[in-house]
Amino acid sequence: MQAPTRIETARLVLRKPTLADAEAVFSRYASDPEVTRYLGWPRHRSVSDTKSFLAFSDAEWDRWPAGPYLIESRADGCLLGSTGLAFETPSNAATGYVLARDVWGLGYATESLGAVVGVARELGVRHLHALCHPRHAASHRVLEKCGFVRESTLPQPVEFPNLGSGSPEGCLRYARVLD
Repeated sequence: MQAPTRIETARLVLRKPTLADAEAVFSRYASDPEVTRYLGWPRHRSVSDTKSFLAFSDAEWDRWPAGPYLIESRADGCLLGSTGLAFETPSNAATGYVLARDVWGLGYATESLGAVVGVARELGVRHLHALCHPRHAASHRVLEKCGFVRESTLPQPVEFPNLGSGSPEGCLRYARVLD
């Protein structure tokens, strides 16, 4: 079973990325140091970095029933961020989200994550998890609103490449069992 490449919610469109999205992804969120601060992937320094992400996205969609989605406004088509699924097995996947700074606090993370949980359930995912930096309180709230429960602090430190510390830090793991 393959996930839909386009999903609509009340205010959003989630869709499979294409190479034509590279400039918008780079400029809207992937190159912003504040937006990428607590993410597990390095901030994009060039559109070439973004094109590498888009190639990765295509590979994920080819290998698994879903992959990354871009988040757009239904009202005007403006790119807001991204989310998606990263499969580890057919029944176990990770998720996450990132939004452009100018749309923080508007409920888009919660709305888009809710849609991704629905897709995961339809695809037969039983265990969905997300990693979160301990100081990223807004992300903790989004995960909890969407029914995720803090499972643990990972026993091994995780590298957060955009914090500039150069040393791995603790990381929280949130999870949701889907039925």
